[in-house]
Amino acid sequence: MVSRAKRLLSCLALITCAAQAQQPHPLLTGYFPQWGLYNDPQYTVKNLAENAGLLDQINYAQGFVTGGHCSVADPNADTNYAFTAAQSVDGVADSPTQPLRGSFNQMIKLKRRHPHLKLVLSLEGKAADFAFDAQPENRAAFVASCVHLWIKGTITPEISIGTLFDGIDIDWEFPHPEDAANYIELLKEFRRQMDAVRPGMLLNVAVGPSPRMMGGADMAIVASLVDQMGLMTYDFTGPWVQHTGFVSALSGEVGSGTVTHTVSAYRAAGVPAAKLLVGVPFYGYGWRLVPEDNNGLFQEGEPIHGDRPYREIETKIPTSRVYRDPNSQAPWLFDGDVFWTYEDPISVSAKARYAAEQSLGGLMIWELGEDNATATLLTTAHKALHEEPTPITNKQAQ
Repeated sequence: MVSRAKRLLSCLALITCAAQAQQPHPLLTGYFPQWGLYNDPQYTVKNLAENAGLLDQINYAQGFVTGGHCSVADPNADTNYAFTAAQSVDGVADSPTQPLRGSFNQMIKLKRRHPHLKLVLSLEGKAADFAFDAQPENRAAFVASCVHLWIKGTITPEISIGTLFDGIDIDWEFPHPEDAANYIELLKEFRRQMDAVRPGMLLNVAVGPSPRMMGGADMAIVASLVDQMGLMTYDFTGPWVQHTGFVSALSGEVGSGTVTHTVSAYRAAGVPAAKLLVGVPFYGYGWRLVPEDNNGLFQEGEPIHGDRPYREIETKIPTSRVYRDPNSQAPWLFDGDVFWTYEDPISVSAKARYAAEQSLGGLMIWELGEDNATATLLTTAHKALHEEPTPITNKQAQ
């Protein structure tokens, strides 16, 4: 006779398998920086290609919203730059006479290698431009320009990128209360026109760390129109304030905000968990002249201008000490004078496990070019999202 424990174990295993079949691993998405071409060191599509297999989706940053229509943000980087053989994804140099060069051509080569990798155009611009474009008299023509450019792939009469992009990510930071209705209508128009060209295209939005930042728009309606909602769960603190803190704490009462508070707020506003992507910064902020009290945490300091990529911050670890918040697993560096808040493999793993445990849509990285040369943070995120649940033992079943 089969024991009760074995029957229970069998049932639990079947339930687990069924749940895994219905709920795939959370997505790992990341923004590719168009401006990486000009960084030192460069970050190009070839650099991305070395670890593209870890990603489910790439958000190409960026396309512009200007003058009532969509436009290429940087023609040199996107379509004109002639990559050498050493810089090219497939080792073949661009010819200066070929119509399409630049990062878009490299992305086409990348997608040939990874046909299941989704590529989404991140549409960015000033809030005032989005507000103008979303007005009823401007909306349809504006969206038509975006669809013509990014979905139909007609860059110029001579240059086509074909079906390179699988969707559009709208980054309107942020609608005002008078924009709320137009924001929703703009999403409806995008959905209508995109579906008319290619049904199944991704329509995503990037949103602030609180629903209140979205101008009072009904987030449940927004969620019904979009496939993904990228939570900008970073910049909870930074050099715009005169005291130290965490750039992107996962949880706990740690000051200006946490990931868990953001997720709870959007779920309470009617957004399904499966559409929420937790934003993970691959950068950090610093302050100098910080007192030694509390190892520099939540102390007054002189802000260091600008953000710093993880690859730079990790080089400071040997001359500093790493501290960690026990609730959020957020790290900070402090050498008795200079304080840095950032993400590291431990905090990234914690966010990935949280996303999986809460059945969220996954993680959204800003941005991929800020990782180190061995892609430590990206690799960590991928591994943590794909960790299998701990097997149920006979003892646990009993």
